[in-house]
This record gives sequence, structure tokens and C-alpha cells, in this order.
Amino acid sequence: MTKRLALAVLFASAAARADHTIKLGTIAPVGSTWHNLLKEMGDAWATASGGKVKLKIYAGGVLGNEGAMVQKMQVGQLHAAAITAVGLHEITPEPQAVDVPMMIDTLDEYDYVQARVQDDLEKAVSAKGYVVMQWGEVGFARFFSTKPYASPAAMAEGKIFTWEGDPASERAWRAAGLNPVVLTSTDIVPALTTGMINIVTQPPLFIYTTRLFEKANQMLDLNWGYLTGATVVRRDAWEKIPAEVRTKLLDVSREYGKKVSADIRRMNDDALEKMKAAGLTVVAPANRGEWEAAAQKAWEIVRGKVVPVGIFDKVKKYRDEFRASKK
Repeated sequence: MTKRLALAVLFASAAARADHTIKLGTIAPVGSTWHNLLKEMGDAWATASGGKVKLKIYAGGVLGNEGAMVQKMQVGQLHAAAITAVGLHEITPEPQAVDVPMMIDTLDEYDYVQARVQDDLEKAVSAKGYVVMQWGEVGFARFFSTKPYASPAAMAEGKIFTWEGDPASERAWRAAGLNPVVLTSTDIVPALTTGMINIVTQPPLFIYTTRLFEKANQMLDLNWGYLTGATVVRRDAWEKIPAEVRTKLLDVSREYGKKVSADIRRMNDDALEKMKAAGLTVVAPANRGEWEAAAQKAWEIVRGKVVPVGIFDKVKKYRDEFRASKK
């Protein structure tokens, strides 16, 4: 018996005798980095629990967009989800404070801020009946478009994808002077193909994985916001697992969270270089100050309407504290 076959038999046997199955949904494309890392974590769960806990993953948005998956968790049809802060907003709005446009501009800033607000974010999620298994990263969102847009005024002529189920964010885009089109995440590819939208704000790895750069082949060289997320599980489903096993699974999940962060950062850089080699055009901002002014207008909607004032101000406080320490 080959080693690969032996492992397959081992995991199949573990799944067969599993006492608990956690059903997890994600919009991460099947076979993508995020999906593969979740599968690795599931295998590690099986090992750590002695085969008593199985993680069953539904990837590629087969259960709907992030809002739909949260709804399924709320009614008990789904136990867990690996979602971005946009999806987490359906549970509680606090995590989206870290993703505010042009709030975070470097990885060092993100690490500094996230370390100081993580407890607050986890308490907010816990208050709604969920447990954070791990925090995840998607990367810095960039503007990818079918035409080169160097200024907010020029980009206002385009049509930008906006997440369905987040009307306050739609208003924030309009406050920034841009033209949002509300769609589900699973509609991005067909909408870009038909011209319903021509701008997508996502990190390079997502654009590369979905081959969207073949249509949106212009990228503005500007970090618009840092897209984050988390893997969360319903507390009632989680607490059915014995406490000593939960401790092991949580340790495994946190370690995989660190691995995801390191891999995603490296792969975003790699994806950008590969897209450049394939013909992606990088557009320099005409005036960074104009983009900062547009982001500030969006903040007027985000602060208090998208995320609570307290956590918004705390994130900004730590961001400013970090910048002051570097001067």
C-alpha cells in the first residue's frame, strides 16, 4: 500500500467513526489557497481529535454568498464558516473596523492594530453566539478595472462591484464619489464579463485565482483597504465537542491561522508578479491626496453606520499610535 493510499484509508476510517461533524462553508474557490489550507486544517483536526471530529467543507460558494451562509448558521443548517469581515458584519459589525478604506496601509500597521483590538473583536463575536477559531487575511484590496483610472474623478465614470446585504457600505462608496453596483460575490465573474461592472476591489491573489485579471487588466497601485476575515463556529455546535478536544482543535486552528497569514502574504506578492508578466498594467495614482480625501468622505458613513464608533476610533487610535512611533 502506498503512503498516499494509506493516508486516504486512515482519514476515511477516521471520518467513518467521527462523533462530531462540523459543516463549514466558504466562498473560497475550490482548489484555491484558502480552500486547500482549510482542508489541511480539517485533516489536522481529525488527527488531534483521534478521528472523533470531522470538518466537512463546502467551498466555492455552493451554499450561497457570505450573507446566506451566516443565515444558514443562524438557523442551524450550517455550523461554521470561513468568511471575510463583510460576512462577519452579518454577525456583528466590529471586525469590519480594520477593513476601513485607507485606514491600514502596511502589514506592520495591520499587525500592530490587530494585536491590540483582537480581544475586543472576539468578545463582540462571542456575544452573538459564535467562537472565533482563527483570524484570517485576504490581503490589501486593490482596484482592478477594464480601463485605467488614476483619480477618483476618473473612476467615478466606472461601475464598481459592491457586496450585497451591506447598504451602508454602498452609501460609503457613493460618499467617496464612486458608482457602486450591488451584487453577490458569486456574480462577480459574469457581471464583469457582461459589463454590468468594470471595477473590482479585491486582493491580487483572489483576482489571479479567479482569472479576473484577464478582463480587468488595469490595477491602481494603491492599498484601498486590508481585507480580513475569520473562521467562526456556532457555540452550541462547538460545545457539543468534549472540552479537552476543543482545546486541541482551537490550538490547531490558531496555528493554521498563522500559516494562512504567512502564505497569503507571500502568495499575494507572487500573484501580482505573475499577473504583471501576463500583461496586467499597473496604474500610478495621479494624486494620493485625492484618494485619501475620497476615503475620508467614506469614513463619514462607515463610522457609526457600518461599524460602531468605539471600535472605529480604537482602530484609528492604534493606527495613529503606530505611525507616530515610526516618525
